[in-house]
Amino acid sequence: MRARIFTDRHADLKHLQGKTCAVIGFGAQGHAHALNLRDSGLRVLVGLPARSKSRAVARKHGLEVVSTSEAVARGDIIFLALSDTEMAGIYDREIAPHLAAGKTLLFAHGFAIFYRTIIPLKDVDVILVAPNGVGPMVRREFAEGRGVPGMFAVHQNPSRRAKKIALAWAKGIGCTRAGVLETTFKDETETDLFAEQAVLCGGVNALVRSGFETLVDAGYAPEAAYFACLHELKFLVDLMHEGGLSGMRARMSPTATWGDLTIGPRIIDRAVKKNMAAALQDIQSGKFAREWIRETNTGQKRYHALLKAAEGHPIEQVGKRLRVSGTQAFQPVRPAAF
Repeated sequence: MRARIFTDRHADLKHLQGKTCAVIGFGAQGHAHALNLRDSGLRVLVGLPARSKSRAVARKHGLEVVSTSEAVARGDIIFLALSDTEMAGIYDREIAPHLAAGKTLLFAHGFAIFYRTIIPLKDVDVILVAPNGVGPMVRREFAEGRGVPGMFAVHQNPSRRAKKIALAWAKGIGCTRAGVLETTFKDETETDLFAEQAVLCGGVNALVRSGFETLVDAGYAPEAAYFACLHELKFLVDLMHEGGLSGMRARMSPTATWGDLTIGPRIIDRAVKKNMAAALQDIQSGKFAREWIRETNTGQKRYHALLKAAEGHPIEQVGKRLRVSGTQAFQPVRPAAF
């Protein structure tokens, strides 16, 4: 079933006008949402701990900064711009005690609601507006008169206005300029986690490392392997972003296209798709969430060990050396054809 795309003409900022948009947190997404909403003419309040270094940053942008609890008490729409690992604790301590009927809780990712690390009061609206882009991109595209696409969803709707508020927020941050899809907290969570694990982060990182190792093991210079398997990836991703996979192929040489069509399926074969399906099953069953929550609650020792090991991989050392040395073919000038 094809998803419906909502654009600017389907959204109206009047559903946020006269209300206070309380942004809890001022990291990548919080920063972008707060500034975009402010520039859309809406009333924005930023809630941060007293010792947060982000307080000075938010004030430098001309935003009013108060404690988290005060922001929740004063806010009509409360956006939890917090990481999945810290959100539940902050919600229990500083958000839930100050919620009241008629307020709206807004999330940029469905994890906390779908996996029930947060169980909201029944008399508040619960919505999701999830830009398909990192915070700096959300801000940059808005400032340039464009927007990143996104998704929105409604989990609770006692006011009967939740969908209108979600669309208004999406318009306020610029997403409806590009188009937003209506989804559910479940579908947004599962597709987002799967894409991160199997393709965008886990899959691409593992593929790049494996290609680098294969070339180095075969006797090629690590620097050549780095440029071939990591550095050039940006050019191709830009082409995919602009024209899809076919658009990318149209800009590649026939030799590269022939290799893509004939060798690619031998690398990403049925075994890889089987592993992807297993990863998706772990997400759908809640196994991944349970393991991640347990890892978080027990000090993240394995997480930090794996992160340290990944940072010590030879491809990281080679890349760091090349970048520091000023070998700046690192300035991305895209060729006419690959």
